[in-house]
Parts: sequence; C-alpha cells; structure tokens
Amino acid sequence: MIEELIAGDTLDFLDSVPEYPPADGWTLKYRLVPRFATPVQAPIDITASTSGTDYRVQAAAGITVSWTPGAYTWARWVEKAGPIRQSLGEGQIVIKTDPAAALQGYDGRSQARKAVEDLESAMAVFNATSGRVKRYSIGSRQMEFESSDEIKSLLSYWRGKLTNEKAKERLDRGQPGVPRLLARL
Repeated sequence: MIEELIAGDTLDFLDSVPEYPPADGWTLKYRLVPRFATPVQAPIDITASTSGTDYRVQAAAGITVSWTPGAYTWARWVEKAGPIRQSLGEGQIVIKTDPAAALQGYDGRSQARKAVEDLESAMAVFNATSGRVKRYSIGSRQMEFESSDEIKSLLSYWRGKLTNEKAKERLDRGQPGVPRLLARL
C-alpha cells in the first residue's frame, strides 16, 4: 500500500503475494479504517483484481474523490473459498485534500512545517517581549512556554522532522535526499 493519496486521484498499484497466488483461488482484500471520529467516514473496502501472478489494487478517481481526508489504518488479507482467510499485515495511509478542489481556509502545510512556523512566531514574540508573554495563540491552538530554551528544544525537534520531510520529497523526485556540502581542507 502507498503512504499517501490525494482524494480524487486514482489508486493503482500491483501487489505480489507469492505464497497466496490468484491462480490457487486466493483473493486479496484491503480495508482502510479512518483514525478520526469526525467527520464520519465509513471504512473503505477494496478487493484487488488479478494481474497475472500478482494482484492489482485499484480505486478510480471518481471513487477516491469521496474519501474524507485524514489518517487511516489499513489491513491486508487474502481469502479463499472454504472459507479460508489469512491476515497479511497492516499499515498507515494518509488521504490528503486535493489542492485543486480546496476551498478558502485550506492549509496544505505538513504538521512539521506548521509547527516550525508557529514556534518561530512564538520565539519572535517571546524575544520581543523579553519573556513577559509566555502564552501564545494561533487560531484555536495555544502554546505556553516557561523559557526560550523550551521553545528552542521544540523548534529543534520539529526542524528535524521538517528536514526529513524535505529529504523524502527530494528522494521521491529522484534527487539526493540531503544535499551535501563538500569542503577541502
């Protein structure tokens, strides 16, 4: 299973399960269960089709457009008449909002990017007021800090996460993950 899908994009990948081949009567199934309570989204069931000795897992764009953005846990298993069932594992997928269909107020930034930008703003306010303002609000979120060291520690953590995201994005584009700086001594 993939890690991310934009709602409204086609889900399409091959899955190989050599120990349970389709030729032996096995059927591969997936279930995506939302990890959020609201808005309501029923679990999503996908039955793979046969593609030679592999399975093709597909959901058309017209189907995925109705999937609610958010984090899901997926389960994967095979079934055979009898009834025989064998679990094959689970994982996580994030369904993302389609930016082309987003409405005003949409914020496509990752959690790490939001945290870094919020913490940088909090640090600026904290420093500008010489530490007199210890509570900081951004929209409906509030943060409270005892010292600038606390902000710096969180900022360091989230900058690390953001660096990892950027490296993954670069790798996904076929570029080196982390640009390297070489120096001659």
